[in-house]
Amino acid sequence: MITRTRAAKLAAIAAVVVFPLSMAACSSGDSAGPGASTAPSASSSSSSMMPSSSPSASTSSSSSSMDAPFGSACASVPKTGKGSFDGMSKDPVATAASNNPELSTLVTAVKAAGLVDTLNTAEDITVFAPANSAFKAMDQATLKKALGDPKGLLTDVLTAHVVAGRLTPEQLAGEHQSLNKDQKVTVTGSGESFKVNGKSMVVCGNVQTANATVYIIDGVLLPS
Repeated sequence: MITRTRAAKLAAIAAVVVFPLSMAACSSGDSAGPGASTAPSASSSSSSMMPSSSPSASTSSSSSSMDAPFGSACASVPKTGKGSFDGMSKDPVATAASNNPELSTLVTAVKAAGLVDTLNTAEDITVFAPANSAFKAMDQATLKKALGDPKGLLTDVLTAHVVAGRLTPEQLAGEHQSLNKDQKVTVTGSGESFKVNGKSMVVCGNVQTANATVYIIDGVLLPS
């Protein structure tokens, strides 16, 4: 016969044994509960994000393609380094041009005219930048005369290649006032084919620098 005292002790021991087991079971059930609800949520979130990220990537790729430089002369621009398209995008326009071997003659002229700081500190401009071949093709006597008059004729010539605002290819066609108050820049064409002042072709357009959009052209825009 079990005495009341002994029965009480047995009950106490059973409680001690059963309580941790029941707590472990609850703990296991609780962790499984959130885990189960979290797992489908993560899976659902992942699968629901996939379709939306796909069009986004496609749109980004399309946008990137539309914003890319265009033109036959773009192939001669360095692929890497400061003179590349990516490198130029990080520097203000005069500095960016100085790193591009296709624009070395223009940079020499800009330095001679003392316009480096003017161009580098300007906000949102468009530069029609004659390639080296453009300077070689122009009358050399005129070029020599301009270089010999840096604050006069040379400055007039160079400022006639710069307009306010960053013109996209869609905004390029039309008449634009240049920084030379006596000269305007007239652009005709569309898409990836543009002619400037009726003579010079854009050979590498939509080149981005930190403060300007550059259109490299095959002729020098001389003041009328």
